[in-house]
Amino acid sequence: MSTHLRIAEKAAIAAGHIIVQHYNRLERIQIKQKALNNPVSNVDLECEQEIKSIIRQAYPNHAIISEESDAEPATSEWQWVIDPLDGTANFIYGFQHCAVSIALLHKGTIVLGVVYDPFKNELFTTAKGEGATLNRKRIRVSTHQHLQGAMLGTGLPFSLNQDVDACIKILQPILQERVHLRRAGSAALDLAYVACARFDGFWEFGLQQWDIAAGVLLVREAGGIVGEPDGGVNFLTSGNILAANTKIFKALLSKIAST
Repeated sequence: MSTHLRIAEKAAIAAGHIIVQHYNRLERIQIKQKALNNPVSNVDLECEQEIKSIIRQAYPNHAIISEESDAEPATSEWQWVIDPLDGTANFIYGFQHCAVSIALLHKGTIVLGVVYDPFKNELFTTAKGEGATLNRKRIRVSTHQHLQGAMLGTGLPFSLNQDVDACIKILQPILQERVHLRRAGSAALDLAYVACARFDGFWEFGLQQWDIAAGVLLVREAGGIVGEPDGGVNFLTSGNILAANTKIFKALLSKIAST
């Protein structure tokens, strides 16, 4: 295991411990709204500071992009992209489905990713060219061949700038295939679930790079395909993502593109 990956794991697990500790006293959590239905808590901020501290101790010149603070100027070719608590709304409501997501980019290419679910104690890790693992065991995307009966994850509009009608239009032809559809509230875990075959596919619009960077590499290293729902490849910029095994990717792309 590379030093970079060890540091990412250490930071993710440390943040996960903070999340679990605060879960036992949810009534004390301090919450602010960054925008409508987009909360941030003191737990998010505490986790972010812990992750940054661990990364900076090891790599003081690396840049860090995080959901809860402004991007720092890069003084090297390395850039960490972190979501200290992906699934904040779930956490606030006591729904135990959230994760810490940490990715490292080198010259703009994702080279490692860690997604940690502290409630299930599940650590998803990946490094470019080295495969993907869940708690040290190798994982692969599913082998499901058809949309019918597929287990799919997605996201639904929750903010004012998201198009509800467009979402419903996309859902209709997919639901006609009699799929099993889930909206769990953590894109980082959705992608990790594609990587370990709990989901056959996943799509969502309007995400941020810290939501998906680690999960993207997990899916790819587990043998899956990642792109945009319209066939593009600029998902880190657009925030629109589609991830699945080869057959499901093509089937979902066809359905979404036809709407």
